[in-house]
Amino acid sequence: MVALTDNAVRMIERLIGDAAEGTCGLRIMVEPGGCAGLQYLLGLETAAMDGDEVYEAGNVKVFVDPYSLPIIHGTHIDYVEGLETSGFVFENPNVSNVCSCSKSFSAAWSGGAP
Repeated sequence: MVALTDNAVRMIERLIGDAAEGTCGLRIMVEPGGCAGLQYLLGLETAAMDGDEVYEAGNVKVFVDPYSLPIIHGTHIDYVEGLETSGFVFENPNVSNVCSCSKSFSAAWSGGAP
């Protein structure tokens, strides 16, 4: 399961409101990259793809592909705004290491490569 805070839901609702007609949710993916090996990829989506896990939070849907799901299962996502940084913050229990710039991570999971 992936959980969103109220702040995250409000930001996604705002992004969807500004997006093309038919956009209904947020896709969360994990892809190879960064100095620690993995990075999050976020994008707006109009529908689920084959094999997606779909979560609902407020008026938005969250789509997670089958390769990313074991890596982000149990993750809590918040949206923060501050003087030094603004954006989505992931609290992922599967992360085993984060790079020094905090843009990528490594994770312990069982399954295939993302």
